[in-house]
Amino acid sequence: MSKLSPKERVFAAMEKETLDRPPVSIFTQSSTITQMETLGIFYPEAHTNAEKMAKLASAQADLFGFESVRTPFCVSVEAENFGCKVELSADNSPLIREVPYQFDPFSGELVGEERLNLDPDTFLVSGRVPTVLRSVELLAKTHGEQYPVIAGVSGPFTTLGQMIGIEQLMMASVLCPQRLEELVKLITPSFKAYIQSLADAGADIITMAEGLGSSNMIEPSLFPQLIGQHLDCLTSVKGAYSVLHTCGDARLILEMMADTGVDGISLENAVDPHIAVEVVGKRTVLIGNIGTVGPLMLGTPVSVTLAAQNCLEAGFDIIAPGCGLPLSTPNENLEALVAAVKKQGDAN
Repeated sequence: MSKLSPKERVFAAMEKETLDRPPVSIFTQSSTITQMETLGIFYPEAHTNAEKMAKLASAQADLFGFESVRTPFCVSVEAENFGCKVELSADNSPLIREVPYQFDPFSGELVGEERLNLDPDTFLVSGRVPTVLRSVELLAKTHGEQYPVIAGVSGPFTTLGQMIGIEQLMMASVLCPQRLEELVKLITPSFKAYIQSLADAGADIITMAEGLGSSNMIEPSLFPQLIGQHLDCLTSVKGAYSVLHTCGDARLILEMMADTGVDGISLENAVDPHIAVEVVGKRTVLIGNIGTVGPLMLGTPVSVTLAAQNCLEAGFDIIAPGCGLPLSTPNENLEALVAAVKKQGDAN
């Protein structure tokens, strides 16, 4: 088992095969300031230049020994194609600065609804989508033999929240969930086309972030209606594994996440890893759930090691940060995470 390549190890974990240790990977945003400084590749060019995007996306493997490469570095690519104004800066992850649609959660009226009927073919050649697709092609060429290429997308429900405003989305989930369901259905075809194009470009795994789907944001009973039933755009992908990520406390939706048919679920550290394994560990691949603020950004190598050991003891299939890395995450904590997981394999 120790001679497995990173790609072979991750694929085996995605198939729930018995391993001497889980892989240690990053399935979410992976770039940090120190990676950029080491490579001489910085924001915002890494968001718009495919070659620089691919090089920075490979840094988690090349610099620290994580067993994957992952592109891009934000969850705004899709919303931008639907009209959101995105600010690309040198110091922060891309931020949505202007919501393009006026939505009344009381009446369900959406001004500009006709723009949601975006032709999938147009979606694929608009905005930064071609850049992301090209970065996947480059990663598959430079790293795809040894490492799994992971492509990240934002989910339709979360993207809708970016388009109409998160507060309006949350209010509408209470006042008119049926209306939100209709709007999600309108934009889902573009996601299906994009996801399949990522796989065709060489992505081995697609991670869809539905960050607004946790019970911190919407009533858990609405998860199947607003998110679960639309995930065919992810689970139907040919040639790639499917992973569903959500932020915050997902304890009340764990079983529903597994019911979507995705190959794996990625969880933040708000969910106790032992509880996650107990609830769904035999039904789907569990990925995570090392805290990205504490311990990865603000903790020490010792606290990172303890968190990794907790996930290992719980029985997570793939050990990974529970969400996107903060840009100021220090090198020593990333190194400690990789070392703690690989040490288990050395001991077996």
